[in-house]
Amino acid sequence: VQLQASGGGLVQSGGSLRLSCVVSGRTFSTYTMGWFRQAPGKEREFVSIVNWSGILTYYSTSVKGRFTISRDNTKNTVFLQMNSLKPEDTAVYYCAARASSQPITELVSQYDTWGQGTQVTVSS
Repeated sequence: VQLQASGGGLVQSGGSLRLSCVVSGRTFSTYTMGWFRQAPGKEREFVSIVNWSGILTYYSTSVKGRFTISRDNTKNTVFLQMNSLKPEDTAVYYCAARASSQPITELVSQYDTWGQGTQVTVSS
């Protein structure tokens, strides 16, 4: 399976962006999907997760209430709608997949399939 993330860019503080991650293959609906981010000089961190059906969603404290994760299993795509962006949201954003047969986790190390990342820059 391959993941292709897109939608990043430069936006002013308070603005919005929508990230997309298209997953190749016919088994998209069997994956838990996550968004993670990595700022310069920092470790990669959890942002949001959605379960295989899209019913269960999880968010980091720093983005809860501002970001919304969703998925369209008919289009093999997971989305991250980011509103009220702040300069501290600046990072490379990665999508990742994990088999839904495994427990849902926020741990970066437990995801073995990653997209290439898309840069999000929020100016103050």
